[in-house]
Amino acid sequence: MKNKKLLLNEDGDGILGAIISFCLHNRLIVGLLLLSIIGGGIMTAPFDWDVGGIPRSQVPVDAIPDIGENQQIVFTKWSGRSPQDIEYQISYPLTSALLGVPGIKSIRSYSMFGFSSIYVVFSEKVEFYWSRTRILEKLNSLPVGTLPEGVRPTLGSDATPLGQVFWYTLEGQDKDGQPTGGWDPDELRSIQDWQVRYELMAVPGVAEVSSIG
Repeated sequence: MKNKKLLLNEDGDGILGAIISFCLHNRLIVGLLLLSIIGGGIMTAPFDWDVGGIPRSQVPVDAIPDIGENQQIVFTKWSGRSPQDIEYQISYPLTSALLGVPGIKSIRSYSMFGFSSIYVVFSEKVEFYWSRTRILEKLNSLPVGTLPEGVRPTLGSDATPLGQVFWYTLEGQDKDGQPTGGWDPDELRSIQDWQVRYELMAVPGVAEVSSIG
């Protein structure tokens, strides 16, 4: 006890000494405060604990935290065209036009057979829906002749950069479950657009199902 008093006398003028002195002289208050912290942790813990029917306020926890960039996707379809034609007549003109949008950090474009995807990455301080509005304004004000006739770029869904979580294909199978030919592309696309797509859209958390091919 003498050692404790000596310690308090030496550090009593500091904040740490005052805290230690308060804890030593008010043990009941410290105990109640500790129990309150433990109780609050139990009531907000993200686990299915049984606390005797007392209502809890569990803190939601993301299984996959959203650490992606603040970006928007511009998708343009031009059926039957090679990736080179897509690059020269769609991806490059659109990328050049979108460079003037405020707050852009970088732009990445991908030209594939029949379609173009442009990923516009904004700085973190830019508000998500504000960036969508500015891109829509830029797309709607493109000069005539910027893109081929009949080609119309569209803005992707209001999902996060982690939105593209699953890619799948529709393929014909025989009675043994092995891939087989004989399926018409129009028939596969009709199954995708009128059956598979609506089933997936009904799943909670799915923002959009984009069909390609």
